[in-house]
Amino acid sequence: MEKLMILSILALVAIFASTGYVILSKQKKSQKFIKAFIRLNLIIFVPVIVFGVITLVPEITRAATNAPQQGSGLGFLAAGLSTGLASIGAGLAVSQVGAAAIGAISEDSSILGKTMIYLGLAEGIAIYGLIISIMILGRL
Repeated sequence: MEKLMILSILALVAIFASTGYVILSKQKKSQKFIKAFIRLNLIIFVPVIVFGVITLVPEITRAATNAPQQGSGLGFLAAGLSTGLASIGAGLAVSQVGAAAIGAISEDSSILGKTMIYLGLAEGIAIYGLIISIMILGRL
């Protein structure tokens, strides 16, 4: 079972690599060739994914029987919410700080380092949420 999963993962990696090579290669390819190549990759990709889902269903049901205690559900919810909400907050902060940083750099390029510090602080919000999530999961 594991060997089949490894082979299917390797097949998917080969599909993505070959598609990327064909699309990004410097040689001129016709649009018909690229469409046919991507269609062929999808014809291979979909059965491999279906096969993967079918073979993973017994593992998922076996894992469901070994689920954690019933009272720990809110802990998992809290861990997920702390990471998710912190990531949303970080995304909003980075969007605001990034827009302001680009405007500031366009006027004075010597402040690039300061703006990168502000961007790093905004991205730190997501890391704080992840740390809290890890602390919550450590308690369960």
